Amino acid sequence: MNPNERDTLVDQVVTEIYDAYPWLWAEFGQHGRERTKEDNYHHIDHLYTAYEMKSAVFFIDYTLWLQNVLTSRGIGNKLIIDNYERLIQNLEMMEWESKAEKHSFVHHLKLALGSLRD
Repeated sequence: MNPNERDTLVDQVVTEIYDAYPWLWAEFGQHGRERTKEDNYHHIDHLYTAYEMKSAVFFIDYTLWLQNVLTSRGIGNKLIIDNYERLIQNLEMMEWESKAEKHSFVHHLKLALGSLRD
């Protein structure tokens, strides 16, 4: 994933989340939006590492860790699931330099969603 693809994806997903959940702005403000953006960069970094390692388990473990961290801060599973679903939707619509990388990201996100829904 090139930097432009990455930035476009993160900006789109964060905008969609804050449009869908206006209470996030009321509760967390600009600081929360920046944390959401930062979190999405972390999601992508972990997806890329899982792709490089050819290890879905790596991303699923990250997701379960993230679930523990965010739920302890009052951010429920619903928002993590929504975030991952938005990543998938946007990834599927985007043109990427690496089709294999894109396929891997979508696949790992879907597996992680399964672990969150169990």
